Amino acid sequence: MQSPNKRFIFIFMLSLLAINSCSGFYLPGLAPVNFCEKSSEGDVGECEKEIQLFVNRLDSVESVLPYEYDAFDFCKDSNEKRPSENLGQVLFGERIETSPYKFDFNVDKTCTQVCTQTYKTSGKEDKLKLAFLKRGMELNYQHHWIVDNMPVTWCYNIEDNQKVCSPGFPIGCLVNQEGKPKDACVINAEFNKKNTYYIFNHVDITISYHRVEESAGIGARLVGATLEPRSVKHSGKGVPTCEGAPMDIPAEFSSDLEVTYSYSVKFKRNDEIRWASRWDYILVSMPHTNIQWFSIMNSLVIVLFLSGMVAMIMLRTLHKDIAKYNQIDQADWVKIPPAANSTYEDLNEESGWKQVHGDVFRPPRLGMLLSVFLGQGTQILIMTFITLFLACLGFLSPANRGALMTCAVVLWVLLGTPAGYVSARLYKTFGGENWKTNVLLTAFLCPGIVFVDFFLMNLILWVEGSSAAIPFGTLVAILALWFGISVPLTFAGAYFGFKKQGIEPPVRTNQIPRQIPQQSFFTKPVPGIVMGGILPFGCIFIQLFFILNSIWSHQMYYMFGFLFLVFIILLITCSEATILLCYFHLCSEDYHWWWRSFLTSGFTAIYLFIYAVHYFFSKLQIIGLASTILYFGYTMIMVLIFFIFTGTIGFFACFWFVNKIYSVLKVD
Repeated sequence: MQSPNKRFIFIFMLSLLAINSCSGFYLPGLAPVNFCEKSSEGDVGECEKEIQLFVNRLDSVESVLPYEYDAFDFCKDSNEKRPSENLGQVLFGERIETSPYKFDFNVDKTCTQVCTQTYKTSGKEDKLKLAFLKRGMELNYQHHWIVDNMPVTWCYNIEDNQKVCSPGFPIGCLVNQEGKPKDACVINAEFNKKNTYYIFNHVDITISYHRVEESAGIGARLVGATLEPRSVKHSGKGVPTCEGAPMDIPAEFSSDLEVTYSYSVKFKRNDEIRWASRWDYILVSMPHTNIQWFSIMNSLVIVLFLSGMVAMIMLRTLHKDIAKYNQIDQADWVKIPPAANSTYEDLNEESGWKQVHGDVFRPPRLGMLLSVFLGQGTQILIMTFITLFLACLGFLSPANRGALMTCAVVLWVLLGTPAGYVSARLYKTFGGENWKTNVLLTAFLCPGIVFVDFFLMNLILWVEGSSAAIPFGTLVAILALWFGISVPLTFAGAYFGFKKQGIEPPVRTNQIPRQIPQQSFFTKPVPGIVMGGILPFGCIFIQLFFILNSIWSHQMYYMFGFLFLVFIILLITCSEATILLCYFHLCSEDYHWWWRSFLTSGFTAIYLFIYAVHYFFSKLQIIGLASTILYFGYTMIMVLIFFIFTGTIGFFACFWFVNKIYSVLKVD
């Protein structure tokens, strides 16, 4: 009784240590850049004298369709060039490019004009550009600017004077015909004209830095960049002051219009923040990331406690059950008086799982499909574990853009060998002989479904002109990785899997199947499968909220320490919930456990889908048919991957459990 308690206390303490270490360890994966003044002499070493501001795609919480910076007719850089983007950035739709906003280090500037965009009523193209700009303000599209690989944040106060920093700021806002302003308009009381658009055409930028080895003259490093967006109607006469009435654009385009963009920049020395911790203020003060630590820890402790209770009950019950059964030699029952036979009957009735030992390892129906799912699930399980472990160490932090997705894709491609091996070995265990179909389905079935869904979503993005549309060259590269690396590795794994002998069951299988008795409501397949996904979903739904926020509300997710802990608890919970229900079904003499073990924990994905639907209608303000189709299209990819992932966990836990209990059972 004490050993399981000690084990779970040790696991819990180890988990707390993992959270502590994962939260504090930070490896951005990037080298710092030193900056110095233009007036500095040549003895300052290698340093940059000009700060280049980069712009990323624009997105909105009201639309799934992001757009490139150039789509809204903002000021363009005359020497525009794109920095190289990795695979993860391309898949996430990031489109980083240079901008005309360039600053000399430590040189303050006030109301510097960047460019003036003119819209003429006689120009058809101008009307389309202005209409698209207005549409962006209606849907609250957000700028995302980058300085020294760090987001330029917009910090503002909300309720209780709490400061919140967002990695984006709106391009403008709309006051509708009823005089009701959009969220972005509440920052200025002058935005009060009905049916009017206000564009944020001026920004006040503050760049913080700290000196590095000032005595050696090395220079400084940037540790923060914030801005304040404003709407200013420039007079166009004399020296601009960037003060005065806001830049309002009427809903009806009846006269020529000029929009002048400008900025002010101020440098501020801050030696309290070090370069390695410069992301802290961004991540800590972002909206919706003030996680209720007590709530999460309470959930994790409850799940661990329930898991421990399930484990102890199972171990104690099975230990007594097996001991009683093995102590009684069935051949001796002939010598026992009839009155004592009730004890044997009670034991049989109480422990019906022993009566199906001749059928419990009978191969399942659709064994090929099950083996294919399990091979793919093994691939996803190993990929997820390694990715989360590296993210927990800080290698895949938000500072290393696109690294998380790149790592996941590369790992999935390289893990084709275990997928092929597991699928082939289990298929051979089920008595299958059509090995060619098995290996082809393992290599193409699940990845093919995901790719077809992804391709259809990409077609919608391409038709809508979104920046998230994957270029044709990238699609070819993904197909090359799939067919050129993943498929051959899957074939290699299947080759070694089929060369191995199938897994031998611990007991013989009868030739004639045993009849399954009438089952109660709770031991029938569907109720058991539906109940099996509740506990695993209960341990992930809090983290699921923040993950969906990071995907659809464009927030940065950085709590990889907690996510890794939740991942471990999900493994434990899926395993023990499946084992518990499998034991109950075997006790009711229902030996069809192969698919049921997979579907029991895999049903957690159905709860995930239901939660995603609830999140769509309750938390998001997404409008438009294209955005809705994209949301549910990408959600189906997540649900499929999660279904295979959790189902594989439950199957292997139940497979180990059934082999274990029947291997210690003495059967004539």
